[in-house]
Amino acid sequence: MQKNQTKKIFRIVLLVSTLTSMFYVPWVLVWAWLTPLPTTVQEQVFEALDHNFDGIIVYVDQAGKPPAFYAAGWHDRINKIPADPHALFKIASITKLYVAVATAKLVKAERLSLDKSLANYFPELVGRIENADNITLRMMVQHRSGIPNFVDHPNFWSNPPKNKQETLNYALDLPADFAPGKGYGYSNTNYMLISDLIDKVVGYKHQQFIKQVILIPLGLKNTFGSLNEVDINRVMSGYYVGFEEDVKTEDTGLMLATAEDVGIFLRALNDGSVFNAGEQEIYSSIYEYEHTGLLVGYQSIAKYHKDIDTVVIQFNNTTNFDGYDWNLAEIVYSRIVKILRNETKT
Repeated sequence: MQKNQTKKIFRIVLLVSTLTSMFYVPWVLVWAWLTPLPTTVQEQVFEALDHNFDGIIVYVDQAGKPPAFYAAGWHDRINKIPADPHALFKIASITKLYVAVATAKLVKAERLSLDKSLANYFPELVGRIENADNITLRMMVQHRSGIPNFVDHPNFWSNPPKNKQETLNYALDLPADFAPGKGYGYSNTNYMLISDLIDKVVGYKHQQFIKQVILIPLGLKNTFGSLNEVDINRVMSGYYVGFEEDVKTEDTGLMLATAEDVGIFLRALNDGSVFNAGEQEIYSSIYEYEHTGLLVGYQSIAKYHKDIDTVVIQFNNTTNFDGYDWNLAEIVYSRIVKILRNETKT
């Protein structure tokens, strides 16, 4: 999809979303909740297509059982290729879990300090990011820095940035959202800067560092740092409601992975096997153990459920950003987990 098509999509998003929220009662959500619960995960995955998802992938890792793979709908709607449970998917903000683990490892190795300031690491940003002298790395990892989220800039969607510097520019020379450490504000800018910091400290791309310290030790061969590393045909197509174009060719600079690889990583994160001695204590003090992701055309949920010792990963490749699409994805996910809990009782 070309840049002008992306602009066209997002110029109407605000108008459509506003009109939808004003005049549309979300009975679709009520219906999704009240529909009788299927007895199997595969039935629920098929049922998800009733919510206008073009395709869905689910991976389930229950302790003591072989991993289970589920899929329904389209991998590629235009070419009528069925959904593949082993397809690559743009995992969006789930990438932050990997970056946070890499950060914890560098802190343990004393190559980074959680208490050093943004100004210390990036002196060129003093005067461009408010409170740079008082924002610590710890605050950035925890989204407590007050640095504006570049996605919230009014021009971000109508005039998408062409590179990383243009992306950062959308967060520069703005007032802070709040004083450092005095609030919480999810900001993609934090993690873009942390990724740049890892590049700076190790002397090469953070994606390669993540591969060395996380992917290779865990045997993850289907996780990649960017779109240019993969065969595009392996990537599940992504769709925005109302537009025919496939958005999978747009490189966001975020990670791609199979649901299985994300599931293996998430279990290793939660059981501690992704860490070396002393690293998990650092990680636990700075970040979380589950995440979701959202991009145009891509929604992802990655969580570990301790009560049933189960990792569940869900990918679906249709978005519309009116709020209901994401709600529906979460409802489908919660119903899958409920089915799994019911199975453990029988």
